[in-house]
Amino acid sequence: MRSQFSIGIYIYEDAEVLDFAGPFEVFSTAKRLADSDWQINLIANEKGLVEARGHFPVYSHYSISTHPKLDLLMVVGGDHTKEFQNPETTQWLREQDQITERTVTVCTGVFFLASAGLINGRHVTTHWEDQQELQSRFPLIKVVSDCRYVTDGKYTTSGGISAGIDMSLEIVAELFGKELAIKTAVQMEYRWEE
Repeated sequence: MRSQFSIGIYIYEDAEVLDFAGPFEVFSTAKRLADSDWQINLIANEKGLVEARGHFPVYSHYSISTHPKLDLLMVVGGDHTKEFQNPETTQWLREQDQITERTVTVCTGVFFLASAGLINGRHVTTHWEDQQELQSRFPLIKVVSDCRYVTDGKYTTSGGISAGIDMSLEIVAELFGKELAIKTAVQMEYRWEE
């Protein structure tokens, strides 16, 4: 198992709280159980206070221009309608895609990757309420319904909110072993839907 691994979770104004808090809990619990030196950081356009959905205040560790090198980038969902078309964010995502080992999304975070042209031809999923819009807006991707998450190449996308926890446990299993993923789910008292 790798002792060092860098995870960046991209957040923005009106990001869905459980979209980033759930995966953060999975990765930080797995890190503790594995006694590893993984880095798990929240990244925003600018370092500092971000007001997530429901006026939930959260502080990002880094900005998109100051974060450490990432092995895994996660983009979360929420009210993404303004942010996913931000040219600065789109350019940053394209740059990170050249570096990351894995790129994953929770819920409507997939709109960011689609807008950046990173997942054309790929099988993806998102929250059931947004699947039709995703497919019609980005006809070059293949939207899969009735699943918690789907992996196509280095990209894993998940359905809404709590599905990000299942996806994160799957990523722990793939990268660090299923035993650690099971221990993490047990520690969290979470019923993992593989």
